[in-house]
Amino acid sequence: MRSMSRVAPRWWDYTTLDREILDDAAKLTADDLAGLSRKGFQVKIYDSREEFFLAEALEYIDAWKQATDNSPAGICGPIGPTEQLPLVARLVNGMDLSLRNSHFWGMDEWVVDGKEVGMDFPLGFAKADMDLCFNKIRPELAIPAENLHFPAVDATEYSNSYDEYRCVLMQGGQGEVKHWAFNDPPKRSGEYTDAPPPPEEFRKLGTRVVDLHPMTLMQNARTSGGGTVQNVPHQAVTVGPVETWKAETVSIWHPGHHDNPFGMRLTTLMISKRIPDSSVPMSLLADHPNVRFSFLRSGIGACDVEMH
Repeated sequence: MRSMSRVAPRWWDYTTLDREILDDAAKLTADDLAGLSRKGFQVKIYDSREEFFLAEALEYIDAWKQATDNSPAGICGPIGPTEQLPLVARLVNGMDLSLRNSHFWGMDEWVVDGKEVGMDFPLGFAKADMDLCFNKIRPELAIPAENLHFPAVDATEYSNSYDEYRCVLMQGGQGEVKHWAFNDPPKRSGEYTDAPPPPEEFRKLGTRVVDLHPMTLMQNARTSGGGTVQNVPHQAVTVGPVETWKAETVSIWHPGHHDNPFGMRLTTLMISKRIPDSSVPMSLLADHPNVRFSFLRSGIGACDVEMH
């Protein structure tokens, strides 16, 4: 039987892993991370914030430039990080890049009272995409409204769009619970009381409504609301592994303020060494054919003991 979680006993999470894996991850230096690249998994490190977020923004441009009348294409993007979004709009405007054939998928959205939140919800992800990026693009270049795909509780149309249009790249960040989007670890119940779901079972999950792990609630309260956890919904609708595996590339960006130095090391190690475990959802990307991790060097930090 696996260990109980140290932070949420009713849930699975990375604290239930074997101690040896956790200790090995904590020992990794920045140079060690760069050396964990392998075929199908690339690790890149950027030396400045400007270079880091510009490179992240350029992934949007690179994906949209591949869109044609006969082959519409696009990118799935996160809210967290968000610093790249205004840069995307500036690049589109500066390049006079028409987004007529381009597509965009939002990764996730909050759910309140059984319904995805609307554009008037202050913490809304679709609202952030529009405010920070799409409303800043010149009207004559703008992406058509019907080419913006935001997840909803009734996820049929959203999920089907991954079969209708080419998703060149799914971009994301990493939360403290080691998720991409809101693919949080599951609760410790039913047939998964003694062990988390096998990776192949977790991979069958598509876009769906999820209950959020306590660590996710605390992180979003910290990063988006000054710690006001009472304002953070406890459910969300999220893109699933099914749609993620339809993206040609998965690109995860680590600026250093969404997860901690240890967490960034842990998932890099597990993907590099092909150790998928659904208590660490990000580690399931070990089985995706084309994954890229990008780090801001100043955000990599260290796992040394330092009393304050």
